[in-house]
Amino acid sequence: MDFFNLSLKLKGFPIRKAQIALKAIQKRNDTEFNTYIETKKQEIVTYHLKHNSFYKSFAKHADPLNWSSVPIMTKKDLQQPLETLLSDGFSTNDIYIDKTSGASGHPFIFSKDKFTHALTWSVIMDRFSWFNLNFNTTKQARFYGIPLDKKGYYTEKLKDLISNRYRFNVFDLNDKALENWLMDFKKKPFAYMNGYTSPIVQFAKYLQNKNIILKTVCPTLKACVVTSEMLFKDDKQLMEKQFGVPIINEYGASELDLIAFENTKGEWVVNSETLFVEILDEHNNVLPNGEAGRLVITSLYNSSQPFIRYDIGDVGVLSKKSTLKKPILEKLIGRTNDIAILPSGKKAAGLTFYYVTKSIIENDGNVKEFVIEQLELDTFKIHYVSDNIISPNKIKMIKDEMEHYLENGLTILFERQMYLKRSKSGKLKQFSSLIQSRE
Repeated sequence: MDFFNLSLKLKGFPIRKAQIALKAIQKRNDTEFNTYIETKKQEIVTYHLKHNSFYKSFAKHADPLNWSSVPIMTKKDLQQPLETLLSDGFSTNDIYIDKTSGASGHPFIFSKDKFTHALTWSVIMDRFSWFNLNFNTTKQARFYGIPLDKKGYYTEKLKDLISNRYRFNVFDLNDKALENWLMDFKKKPFAYMNGYTSPIVQFAKYLQNKNIILKTVCPTLKACVVTSEMLFKDDKQLMEKQFGVPIINEYGASELDLIAFENTKGEWVVNSETLFVEILDEHNNVLPNGEAGRLVITSLYNSSQPFIRYDIGDVGVLSKKSTLKKPILEKLIGRTNDIAILPSGKKAAGLTFYYVTKSIIENDGNVKEFVIEQLELDTFKIHYVSDNIISPNKIKMIKDEMEHYLENGLTILFERQMYLKRSKSGKLKQFSSLIQSRE
């Protein structure tokens, strides 16, 4: 029985219709696909200019035939009561409603019409099928947070039951908890792992210390899909070694869709079927493939509310090999608001800053996890979880590298903790600037 598909159908999401539509989109040749994209771009702008009062006001000078005249929207533009964002004919009773986790500091409630939500799941299931993973028949080891309120908790538990998935507690990452995770893998026939990068990395480190390859104790395991947090090359290599299965990088946004998914060739393929993805500079000019810029995304189908030229807040690069039908995300650099601003006025990407530290303090297995906060222009604090306090020699190495990559005169503080604070959703934010949050 296809319980997952059935659950979507019972909720009013036309999953079969969406799957048929997705296959029809994918069958188009390159020329037909170019026409399809241009047509859908014009249709979605025309639709919302005609049927959405918010968008009429927001994009009053937009011309559907002139894409550059269509304004860029941000999450801030949409942070208002949902009822004010809905198109004519839609109510909160006949749409899919959810909210972002707020990991970026800007949570908001959003909606999708039911066909669009069914298309989202169709795309996700299509990508997982690249690795012979089926939501209806294969068991998932799930590494996400869970709501703590009673209704939210039991709603997610019911979803887990219907979706054939077993949820692990990502808020508890001590050795005893990880030992229990290992016992679960010995007892349950998991086909794949799916969830936030950081807790799965911690599990890989635990297995490394125990000299255990996960697939030897769970031979049904086929793959591991990580999402929502940055995946660094050395972490990916560690997971591949300790799990004994392919590590697949997923990138998505709940308000939009699955944005990119790694294929069997290691290419991070962008979802071009239901989204139109652009890379823009600071002046909203489209950048050529190969150059880094802001990811701006259009949902081509969502008629309940507009996500048109939506600045998702991330910086990325499309490969020079990209085509309109098969865009390839070469690199995801991080969020535009994860920037370290230094006393000299110099700016540095927060994740680059994080990576400099990572290369030093994680190579001896002592430090389990860490995050970096910028407290003042010249002051940074590294919060870390470890077996032992970081040695004076390591501290000096970190400070020297920080000054080498950034500038002289910086104060680097260290604070050892029992565990790191995660967001309510369970995500770990590797770098944050308290300066920018005060602005």
